[in-house]
Amino acid sequence: MLIDTHFHLDATEFDPDRATVLARARAAGVEQFVVPAVDCAGFAPVLALAETIPGVFPALGIHPLYVDRADEADLDRLDALLAQGRAVAVGEIGLDHHVPGFDAARQEAFFTAQLGLARRHGLPVILHARRAQDAVLAALRRIGIEGGIAHAFNGSLQQAEAFIALRFKLGFGGAMTFDGSRRIRRLAAELPLEAIVLETDAPDIPPVWARGERNVPENLLRIAKVLADIRNLSLEEIIQATSDNARAVLVLPGND
Repeated sequence: MLIDTHFHLDATEFDPDRATVLARARAAGVEQFVVPAVDCAGFAPVLALAETIPGVFPALGIHPLYVDRADEADLDRLDALLAQGRAVAVGEIGLDHHVPGFDAARQEAFFTAQLGLARRHGLPVILHARRAQDAVLAALRRIGIEGGIAHAFNGSLQQAEAFIALRFKLGFGGAMTFDGSRRIRRLAAELPLEAIVLETDAPDIPPVWARGERNVPENLLRIAKVLADIRNLSLEEIIQATSDNARAVLVLPGND
């Protein structure tokens, strides 16, 4: 069974055919989906999807590129929802130093506050870290967070090892399928297999065979095949290992 550890099922791109997208994913062997919210307005829709669709698990958080529309009341709302015990992680949260024009101090403030909530509620975090891996790592150490997923990992080997030392898994998906993504493919080949989870980030970051198209979770099977080829392992070994890794770090039902 494949687990898509990062799938924005609530995105408007899926409004016309959400049920069909899920059915096609399940036909491809993807049976569990972690759906992270990106802002307070998304908390209720993400929770509703998880309540009505088997195999869908919610994460709740405020994305760094959405903090301009957030306020303290949103953090209070997040705190209250996390206390209900329905979220499997706090996310998608983090820092983004790539997109110009965003308030870095505001990003840092919301990130730090949400890390504090994750620690208070004993939850892992799903991280967005774009050109900000070192700053994210520093915050994790400062707040005392151990455990989560570094989504769409694109850092250095040293940064990967630092995340792993904090008991994080690293998310690999569509970017790994491009021959030109040499650093990502090298990391996918060389990192300990127990540190890797698979994701699509659908509808974003489509793999090479879907370039220019909407990404969908059924692509995870072919992404797993790419990882199997990179590591010279069987597809079955990759599916088992990455699913075990996801269960090891996330609060998924059925975990021991």
